[in-house]
Amino acid sequence: MPVQRLMPTEESVDLIDLTRSIVDAELRPRVDEAEATARFPREIFAMLGHAGILGLPYAEELGGGGQPYEVYLQVVEELASAWASVGVGVSVHALSCFALATQGTREQQERWLPDMLGGDLLGAYCLSEAHAGSDPAAMRTKAVRVGDEYVINGAKAWTTHGGEADFYKVMARTSDGDKGAISCFLVPADTPGLTADNPEQKMGLMGSVTATMLFEDVRVPVERRLGEEGQGLPIALAGLDAGRLGIAAVATGVAQGALDAAVAYAKEREAFGKAIIDHQGLAFLLADMAASVGSARASYLHAARLKDAGRPYGQEASVAKLVATDNAMKVTTDAVQVLGGAGYTKDFPVERYMRETKVMQIFEGTNQIQRLVISRHLT
Repeated sequence: MPVQRLMPTEESVDLIDLTRSIVDAELRPRVDEAEATARFPREIFAMLGHAGILGLPYAEELGGGGQPYEVYLQVVEELASAWASVGVGVSVHALSCFALATQGTREQQERWLPDMLGGDLLGAYCLSEAHAGSDPAAMRTKAVRVGDEYVINGAKAWTTHGGEADFYKVMARTSDGDKGAISCFLVPADTPGLTADNPEQKMGLMGSVTATMLFEDVRVPVERRLGEEGQGLPIALAGLDAGRLGIAAVATGVAQGALDAAVAYAKEREAFGKAIIDHQGLAFLLADMAASVGSARASYLHAARLKDAGRPYGQEASVAKLVATDNAMKVTTDAVQVLGGAGYTKDFPVERYMRETKVMQIFEGTNQIQRLVISRHLT
């Protein structure tokens, strides 16, 4: 059944209703085939952009929807409850637009943001490297200025939408020091020298393409640098706080989908003369699953409301990401248990939910890194 939501405005209520209609009409009929065949659903992102969903958290004067983050995240959760790959993709696209929206000049924003937020251009985010995942300051990809251009060489690992995106937000080293050594660039996908390696063969999120992006003498005009030279790492870290909330919302959506599937099955399946949901042992398991989903939702909404109020929210974003993804891993595992042998087959979606959730404890900063971030805030 639909999640009971307390939305801040009538407009946001209508937006949730619109999202649910899109989920039922466009996502649910496509998800099984796309995930089974590892087909990237580009048409879904174009449709979401034209519906105004990709630009929700950005200002209207920039071409966005002007919605608070608490509204945007609940929309992402609704999308992810049906199709995790789409929820992750929407979150990554929003992250790829973050630097331009917050650090770009007015000329840069007017030139590129409308098509990005409107769905005509799909974005990707290049930060991690094979040896620099949890420690982005250790990156080796370099951008050397030559006249009015930067020449970028290196490789960026684990790029969501790698090879499918129209533009890449790229962090690269512009000097050899530790502080102020990294800068941010907006690189078009058709730039000579920029190629995608073979997609990763993942255990889940098959409808989301992940690949290493290779930079071989990629020339980028200075006008495509976002912010000042050396501001890249603060830009990246600020974006990650928002991105972690996106993943928390996605994880909550997947957990909600798993809970819904488990409850529906438990109402229909009978054992010892009654529906298995009427057996206290199973009913209590479902109750714990519901409590986990609800606490995850409350956690990300608290962080989002702090962000919307202009208050610091870094610690709360890490708490939300940690709680939501750990809870989702347990909820999806328990959903498989509720369905028993059936849950271990591809006849039901809960096995897919469990596979999809695992990576959410890893990307946008592993949950071990989240604990490090939280503990540093405490001290």
